[in-house]
Formats: sequence, structure tokens, C-alpha cells
Amino acid sequence: MEGFGWIMTIILGGLAGWIAEKVMNFDTGLIMNIVLGIVGALLGNWLLALAGIILGGLLGQLIVAVAGACILILAYRANKGHKA
Repeated sequence: MEGFGWIMTIILGGLAGWIAEKVMNFDTGLIMNIVLGIVGALLGNWLLALAGIILGGLLGQLIVAVAGACILILAYRANKGHKA
């Protein structure tokens, strides 16, 4: 989430984590949603950069963060042996 201030990063991260939580049917709290969204954005941007793709703007970063958070939830479930 390059170019966003700390407050916007936390808000966008929380929103992305909450959306990923609902999509993946994964129960977490507010802090975990924020962490999932921010780390998901970092992961998503890194993966897209490897492919040579850059998504900008608020909506683009929200999409990347949600996708990255979903990947993190899938990785957690695979590691813990939970069904997807």
C-alpha cells in the first residue's frame, strides 16, 4: 500500500481483512483483520510485481489486499489441516 498514510493503510487493511474473512468464512477479530489486510497487500503486491503487474489507486490496492489476505488464510488452513 505504497503512497498511503498510516491511517488509510490501517483502514484499508481492516476493510480488506474483513472482506477476506467473509469470503473465506474465517472468524477473526478487528486486529487480525487489519493484520491480514496489510500483510495480504504486501504479499499481493509482491506477487504481482513478480509478474510485472502494478495496480494503483484505492480500489486496486483493496483488491490486491483482499486477494493476498485470502491467500494467507488458505496457507494458514493448509498448515493447520483445516478444510478450505
